[in-house]
Amino acid sequence: MSDAPASPELALQRRLARAGRNGIRAPRLDDPVLLPGPTGASMTDRVCAIVLRERAFLWWWIAFIPSFLLFALLVVSICYLFWAGIGIWGIGWPVAWGFAILSYVWWIAIASGGTFISALFFLVRVEWRTSINRVAESMMLFGAASAGVYPILHLGRPWFAYWLFFYPNTMGLWAQFRSPLLWDFWALYTYVLASVLYWYFGLLPDLATVRDRATGRVRQWVYGFFALGFRGSDKQWKHFHATYGIMAAIMAPVVVSIHSIVGLDFAGGATVGWHSTEFPPFFVFGALLSGFAVVLLIVIPMRRLMRLEDFITGRHLDVLCKLLITSSLLLGYAYMMDAFTTYYGGDPADIRMFGVRVHGMYMPVYYGAILFNILIPQLLWIRPLRMRQPVVILICLGVIVGMWLERYEIVITSLHRPHLPSSWGTFHATFWDWATLAGTIGLFLSGILLSLRFVPAISMHEMRSLIGKQRGERAA
Repeated sequence: MSDAPASPELALQRRLARAGRNGIRAPRLDDPVLLPGPTGASMTDRVCAIVLRERAFLWWWIAFIPSFLLFALLVVSICYLFWAGIGIWGIGWPVAWGFAILSYVWWIAIASGGTFISALFFLVRVEWRTSINRVAESMMLFGAASAGVYPILHLGRPWFAYWLFFYPNTMGLWAQFRSPLLWDFWALYTYVLASVLYWYFGLLPDLATVRDRATGRVRQWVYGFFALGFRGSDKQWKHFHATYGIMAAIMAPVVVSIHSIVGLDFAGGATVGWHSTEFPPFFVFGALLSGFAVVLLIVIPMRRLMRLEDFITGRHLDVLCKLLITSSLLLGYAYMMDAFTTYYGGDPADIRMFGVRVHGMYMPVYYGAILFNILIPQLLWIRPLRMRQPVVILICLGVIVGMWLERYEIVITSLHRPHLPSSWGTFHATFWDWATLAGTIGLFLSGILLSLRFVPAISMHEMRSLIGKQRGERAA
């Protein structure tokens, strides 16, 4: 018997064989993007079997029922809002923007982070994106839906939301083109429309695959209807790849513009603490951080509960954790510049407001954002911790809380201390503020769970290409 050391691939196969006997495949730092063993056919069988199950998993019902109840709470909150008006929220003077706007910015950041992963990394052709782009796109879609609820409700008279459109009205008046809120409307409208088209178009080949494997007539008809006649001909594939690449090239700058314009909503006003040119990149850094955190929160339990360890490996967790560290450092730089420009500018109102953040009544909010967004993510510099899934989940949950605290700090602390001391006031959230926020979380989670149940969780056509490429390289 030879004493030569085994090749890395052979050692990996032996480890996977032992893991298969034990029923556990824990992620490791030396994992490749795709574990050896699965073929294109076996991968397709596994993903389609999840979608075509007669009954959902028990864990799916355990997660879906409370999520749907939270969504029902959102419906109740909206109905009561229509009946009683936005006075049921804690907004007033001087804090006219409360939970509605800060939660809107929080949700649109989460959606934007999903677009970064799917579109931007598609353009640079990174292989690890293939297993998680469907999750990122679903997160983008339902995050945008949760965000879109708030601006319409905050109008006070949602039935007049169409006034924001450009149309020749009877009074001959047009929208105020110089208003940042109008910019925000068109940015959000463009982003939501492009997100739906991008998500749905990327699904067409996989919907056709599920249609061809479905046995019941109802499922065949439903998946066939949404597959839009896709049959996988050479001509259809040629048009698909060209169109999908163009849409990804459009989505990459759109996602930067949407969150930059959200930052301009604040920077365009003369409000204390907002009138700053750093807000567009500041908000983009926050979108990256929250997006990577939410993707990890979805991917880690999904790979275990849906038995997708062969396709979502330790390599994916390692890369996403590194990106989380990078975006955390970028956001930390933005925090430092925010403090520097406040004191360097010398505006007494800005300095007074920032002092309230640092050592006033909102001190826990400010330091909570720094703790959860900047300090705790630095634990991921320790390489073994990036493979400790419970630790990563706790860090990502902290990031999500920290990003919401950051939005609270930006919106509430700036508005409650305007230039005139006679106009100072405080904000107190009501039950309906918290109920609406919890309801949008239920909307997001319900949408994600429904997509995992009825839509392939992994992009099968892209995964087949990756499997074929890696098998060809190994054969060569």
